[in-house]
Amino acid sequence: MIELAYLQNEIYFPPLENATPEGLLAYGGDLSAKRLLYAYSRGIFPWYNEGDPILWWAPDPRLVLFVDEFKLRKSLKKRFKHFEVRYDTAFKEVMQACRTVPREGQEGTWILPELIDAFCGLHEMGYAHSVEAWQEGELVGGLYGLVIGKMFFGESMFAKVSDASKVAFAHLVSRLKEEGFTLIDCQVSSEHLISLGAREISRQEFTEHINVQISKGNAPSQW
Repeated sequence: MIELAYLQNEIYFPPLENATPEGLLAYGGDLSAKRLLYAYSRGIFPWYNEGDPILWWAPDPRLVLFVDEFKLRKSLKKRFKHFEVRYDTAFKEVMQACRTVPREGQEGTWILPELIDAFCGLHEMGYAHSVEAWQEGELVGGLYGLVIGKMFFGESMFAKVSDASKVAFAHLVSRLKEEGFTLIDCQVSSEHLISLGAREISRQEFTEHINVQISKGNAPSQW
């Protein structure tokens, strides 16, 4: 039986091989910028419900999208003209929408107020970014994630209008390709993301990619 590590003040995580078969690695700790950046740079992310301790995950396999494998269908490309895509103009609003906008097959949310506060802090530091789809001055879709080096760690997306989040995602992929990124972390399996070209790789392969991509620079990025 695997005994989960309990995190306290020290910025530490056990080896990823210690995770449960579901990918749960540790619990406790905090959502400080230092801990979050340390965790993501090692392929670990927080995911928990209200009332639970902070749970830290490193699933195996890991869902990722290699940007060169993105499937941009003609029908989606035709939808580009219906949206204005912006970056980092409404970061907190994107997170709040990801928290509140209902999604098919999903009840509740793990995007708790303390997580929003923590990621807004990372946004102010230049690590967390939003990609937003607008129509007539209204935010109708988007996504947010974390950038360390040349690695984009996707967190969540939402859409109030059909294809809004997909258009934002397509623009993100194009921008990342231009800036020398090769990989987007999508965390856990999702039919929606698989339809866009995402696929699963082993945790070991994923961490090898992380090590390469974050070594290309750890300075906060300007979007």
